[in-house]
Amino acid sequence: MPFSKIANSIGASATLKLNAQAGRMRAAGEPVIHLGGGEPKSKAPDSAIEAGIEMLRSGEIRYTPASGTLAMKNAIINYTEKYYGRKVDPQNVLASAGAKQAIMVALIALVNAGDEVVYPVPYWVSYPEMVRLVGGTPVAVHAADGSFQPTVQEMIDAIGPQTKAVLLNSPNNPSGRVFDKEFLLGLIDHCEKNGVYVLMDDIYHRLVFDGRQPVHCYDCTDQSVDESRLVVLNGVSKQFAMTGFRIGWAVGPRDLIKTMSDIQSHQSGNPCSLSQHAAVAALEGDQGSVDNLRVELETNRDELVKLLREIPGLNVSVPEGTFYCFCNFRAFDRDSTRLAAYLLEKVQVVTVPGVEFGMEGFLRLSYCGDIDDIREGVRRIKWILDPDGAAELSVGDVVFTR
Repeated sequence: MPFSKIANSIGASATLKLNAQAGRMRAAGEPVIHLGGGEPKSKAPDSAIEAGIEMLRSGEIRYTPASGTLAMKNAIINYTEKYYGRKVDPQNVLASAGAKQAIMVALIALVNAGDEVVYPVPYWVSYPEMVRLVGGTPVAVHAADGSFQPTVQEMIDAIGPQTKAVLLNSPNNPSGRVFDKEFLLGLIDHCEKNGVYVLMDDIYHRLVFDGRQPVHCYDCTDQSVDESRLVVLNGVSKQFAMTGFRIGWAVGPRDLIKTMSDIQSHQSGNPCSLSQHAAVAALEGDQGSVDNLRVELETNRDELVKLLREIPGLNVSVPEGTFYCFCNFRAFDRDSTRLAAYLLEKVQVVTVPGVEFGMEGFLRLSYCGDIDDIREGVRRIKWILDPDGAAELSVGDVVFTR
């Protein structure tokens, strides 16, 4: 059957595919360890659950305005003032069905066929495909030194007359890198002077470690929200462990937000009213769950890094935020897809190939799950990659062989 050019150019989300595969394996009773996941194992805040139950019992689960309820917008406004130091109006705010939809709607609003969207490597797996979905051209920028952050000049060199937007994610999925202020200052200044939008994917911005404070993009401009080309994208999925609620948002210039709202009104109608009600409760309620999650993730990160560094030949960079560790496995196999498949087949450990993030030879390992799973997963990886290791590895009643 003939499909559209766009449909034929898009592949499935690698991470969601792996989630489905791991789910099938677990359902079959196999002792799979999932180190490829992108959602915390903690529960959603009690305030969000209770608010959702209350609304369900009312039976009033209705349409809302396309850009979100006033209560949802007010919660985002208060959040933006508290964590970004900027006072915005309801006209600057769009609530959406997850941060992914907010990014997608922004791209639809900004990008024409042939326009370019520039982003650093490594990048979240969906960025290139999202740009292609709107007919744009993705432009990935590699750091010449092989690091997880290109220089400002390397980014500027990739920005040309067809560039409509720069897409940034810090802390970064998959590397955990927190972009430094000099990088953001230089890049945002260049974009503002050249009429290029900066889409700032801040979904992990409160999940940073070692006493760091995230650098917020509004600290890198003197322009007002309406005058700037900044669009801040965020949501409740990661920090509140509310992935299934599918609530995200965008804060930006009101003319762009109005256009995004118009598009969303035809695309999906509105974000789910029940999810918005729960998200408001999370944003306005006790923030202890976010602090607890950050502490737990930092503990898990430290354990994962310690264990990985016991594998000879493995190059491990310490993540500064998020819940991912992006490791250089080139000493074992430069083909990350083949290596990930090998680990899944031989020891039933799920990882994500680095090629999906723009860096071949790397694997992304997640540490947002149970710490015992982290330990067991690394134990299996270490065994199968050790050419001098034992011929067998026992895992309960299952015995893995080389």
